[in-house]
Amino acid sequence: MKHQNLLIEIGTEELPPKALRTLAESFLANFTEELNKADLAFEKSLWFAAPRRLALKIDGLAVAQQDKVVEKRGPAVSSAFDAEGKPTKAAEGWARGNGITVDQAERLATDKGEWLVYRAKVEGVQTKTLVPAMAQRALDKLPIPKPMRWGANKTQFIRPVHTVTMLMGDELIAGELLGIESARTVRGHRFMGESSFELDHADNYLAALLERGKVMADYEARKAIIKADALKAAEQIGGIPNIEEDLLEEVTSLVEWPVVLTASFEDKFLAVPAEALVYTMKGDQKYFPVFDTAGKLLPNFIFVSNIVSKDPQQIISGNEKVVRPRLADAEFFFNTDKKQTLESRLASLETVVFQQKLGTLKARVERISKLAGFIAAGIDANIADAERAGLLSKCDLMTNMVMEFTDTQGTMGMHYARLDGETEAVAMALEEQYKPKFSGDTVPTAGVSCAVALAEKLDTLTGIFGIGQAPKGAADPFALRRAAIGVLRIIVENKLPLDLVELIAKGIELHGDNLTNANAGEEVLEFLMARFRAWYQDKGISTDVILAVLARRPTRPADFDARILAVAHFRTMDEALALAAANKRVSNILAKVEGELPTEIKPQLLTEAAEQALAAKLAELQPQLAPLFAAGEYQQALTLLASLRNAVDAFFEDVMVMADDMALRNNRLALLNQLREQFLHVADISLLQ
Repeated sequence: MKHQNLLIEIGTEELPPKALRTLAESFLANFTEELNKADLAFEKSLWFAAPRRLALKIDGLAVAQQDKVVEKRGPAVSSAFDAEGKPTKAAEGWARGNGITVDQAERLATDKGEWLVYRAKVEGVQTKTLVPAMAQRALDKLPIPKPMRWGANKTQFIRPVHTVTMLMGDELIAGELLGIESARTVRGHRFMGESSFELDHADNYLAALLERGKVMADYEARKAIIKADALKAAEQIGGIPNIEEDLLEEVTSLVEWPVVLTASFEDKFLAVPAEALVYTMKGDQKYFPVFDTAGKLLPNFIFVSNIVSKDPQQIISGNEKVVRPRLADAEFFFNTDKKQTLESRLASLETVVFQQKLGTLKARVERISKLAGFIAAGIDANIADAERAGLLSKCDLMTNMVMEFTDTQGTMGMHYARLDGETEAVAMALEEQYKPKFSGDTVPTAGVSCAVALAEKLDTLTGIFGIGQAPKGAADPFALRRAAIGVLRIIVENKLPLDLVELIAKGIELHGDNLTNANAGEEVLEFLMARFRAWYQDKGISTDVILAVLARRPTRPADFDARILAVAHFRTMDEALALAAANKRVSNILAKVEGELPTEIKPQLLTEAAEQALAAKLAELQPQLAPLFAAGEYQQALTLLASLRNAVDAFFEDVMVMADDMALRNNRLALLNQLREQFLHVADISLLQ
């Protein structure tokens, strides 16, 4: 079987930078799926992407499908011929459909009888004839939310398409994609190199674009150059660039020929909180801010140009002129905002509706304040600071800075609180109230910050559930899932002694008559518990461990976490399997008992050696287990309970629980009931698989 390297490039107008990688990866994934469906073998697949092109390359692709022998089974021999041995109409029809006579059919003997069969050789189709249709299907399945049309063309795509190139080695594949005929023409950089040229071979794609078109089509190589050059440029001015992955990806998707340059701005702007300057540099201009080794913002930024200039200073000056008005805006907003305290903005929160049925932002911060104080009391944090931070928590939303740079909410509240002379605990709580903001983000650790962050999230959860607007499907407009995970993470990671039932009840109480859903408390609790399951599954905890703990319904998250860790550890012990099975057996036995379960063990009724041994072992362990359960030392408790294995095994081997003598039966049921209760202090381990 011969092989060739295949290249497909789609030349377009500028593609959306935030979607470029996804589009390129999806194009390749969809196309390789088509190759697999067509039974076309290949060695390696690659994707390339630049602002004006999507491309893929398949190395070692078979030039044709392999020939196949297709077996077409016909009717059974018993029904293919009549009593005289002549073919029936069914047999003749089947043969005619395969282009043969019944005499030409072979016979296939199986353990279920003998059948007529026709083995036809199907020649493999040339790959080049299949590629256009496969590529079109791959393009049709790209994640494009809003396709567009251009000119008189009825074809739709994410951006107008100008060129299509499909090469199998040095052979041009004839065909059409997105209304454009395949040709050897490849477009270069808009302002450098050749505007377009003919590509002679699939293997020359990257090199030809690089040398003739001045385009780096290799996305990962382009990204690596930008990062390395930015680090080098920052080092030259004694700094460290702030290169976040998302911004690096976006900048990589904006340029075809990256040239990294360093620019500066006036020192006076450093009087503005760094977060606001960083926000405008990164968000609006796609620049990389630069910090010194102590983490202080420097009056410099690094940017990536898309062209090699004979006079790079002109490009640097141009970018400095562009960013200066934005920094000046930030400076103006900051100086203006400083003229008012956060507290003075409380009244203006009355003009902003949080949610129609839940009132204004003023009502919201008053609830948050009270709930934060309630939580602070439960975790030995400063109640006054927690209430104060809760009351001021949304005041920065009314500042000019946050209205212009929305991502600075919370952070600007912190800076303004410090300027107003608020305590540092209050200032930090204003910034940390939204944490964790995303998966992997840190959680607040200071007591006041924890109280306010929890109150902020619980107010939303209880309020939205309370008016019957729980998330449905993927829709979650109030980000309740993120809020729920945030509540659990803050409590668990800080080991806070808080009970969800109490927190939810307080949150609902503070909403007063606003709430219409009488089941809100139970629904919020169920919603939070469901997040526990997803959270631990993401951590690699097996589902049966989670279900074993959920069965006991512990509502203190830190306690829930301790149980999960204990059961996960217990599950690895040699005794776990036998004790889980024994607990399941005990559970089944006790479930069949009518009325109240007996609880008192009468020593004089322990007639069998095995039950005496189990009762003695249980009596020995109970005084040791009680303080462990009380302290939440579940792992130690389960380790102690694991020592019951031999006694439990012997009991079930030697003792008949459901004895005819009711006194003996009830005594044995009481023994099993006490045994199960010890395990249930931690989890229902009968659910372990």
